[in-house]
Amino acid sequence: MRDMNGRKENLDSLAVGMLLACCMFWGLQQVLVKLILSEVAPLFQTSLRCIGACVLLLVWCRMRGIQLWQRDGSLWPGLLAGGLFAAEFVCIYLGLLHTTASRLTVFLYTAPFWVAALVPWVVPSERLRPMQWLGMACAFVAVVFAMRDGVATSVGAGNMGDWLGLTAGALWGLTTVSIRANQLTRIAPEKLLLYQIATTAVVVPWISLALGETWSFNWSPLAWGSMLAQTAIGAFASYLAWMWMLGHYPATKISVFVFLTPLFALLFGTWLLGETATPTLLASLGLVAVGIVLVNRK
Repeated sequence: MRDMNGRKENLDSLAVGMLLACCMFWGLQQVLVKLILSEVAPLFQTSLRCIGACVLLLVWCRMRGIQLWQRDGSLWPGLLAGGLFAAEFVCIYLGLLHTTASRLTVFLYTAPFWVAALVPWVVPSERLRPMQWLGMACAFVAVVFAMRDGVATSVGAGNMGDWLGLTAGALWGLTTVSIRANQLTRIAPEKLLLYQIATTAVVVPWISLALGETWSFNWSPLAWGSMLAQTAIGAFASYLAWMWMLGHYPATKISVFVFLTPLFALLFGTWLLGETATPTLLASLGLVAVGIVLVNRK
C-alpha cells in the first residue's frame, strides 16, 4: 500500500533484501576499520573513504545524467544533514580506538530510538502503534544490559568507546530526522548522499590533522582491500541504497530494521578479530531481534 506521496507504508521483499545486504556489510564495516587501525589512522580512514565515494558518485551521476547542481532550496538543510553525518563518523572511528567493533555497533544502533521518537512529530503517518513501541522497548532493554556489561568490564578509557558509539547513534538518528523534517527525500538520492559524504570529505581531514594523525599510504594488501570495500560498498553503494529507501519507505520501519547490524557485527567480530561474545551481549542481541519482529509486524 502507498500513501498520497507514492511512498509504501510497509516494507516489501525488495526493501527487506536491500536492508539485509546493507546491514550485513555495515556489521562487517566496523570490523574492517578495526582490522587496519594499526596501519591507517581512524579519521584518515573516514576522510579517504568519503573522498573516494564522492568521486564514484560523481562518475555515477555523469553516466546516468543525474543533475546535482541545480537550485532547489536544499542547500542549507543538506549541509545540516552533512554536518550531522560527519560528526557521526568522527565518533564511530574514534570510538573503535576504545572498544570492540561488535560492542560499538550495538550502541551505534540506538539510532532508531531517536527516529521513532522524533519523526512522528514531523511525519504523523509514521507514528508507532503500542505493539511497535513494545518492540522498541525490547531493543532499548538490550542496549541497557549491554551498557552495564561494558561498565563492569571496561577500565580507564575503555568505556569511552561505548559513549562515543551512543553519541554516533544519536547523530545518525538526528540525521534521518533532519532529512525527513526538511523534506530532503524529494531530491535525488544521489544529491542527498553527496551532501553528506562531501561535507565529511571537506571537514574531517582537518580534524584528522588537528589530532596529529599520520597520513601515509605504505599499507598492506589487507589495508588496501579494507579501504576499497569501505569506499565502494560502504560509503557509496550501501549509503546510496539507504538514501533511496528513505524516499520510498517509512523511516521508522527501515531504521528499526537495521538493529540486525549488531548481529552481523558480533558474527564478524568473533570470526575475524577474535572478540569475545559475552552471555550478556548475546542476550542483548536476542532482544534486539525480537524488537525488529514486533516493530515490523503489519
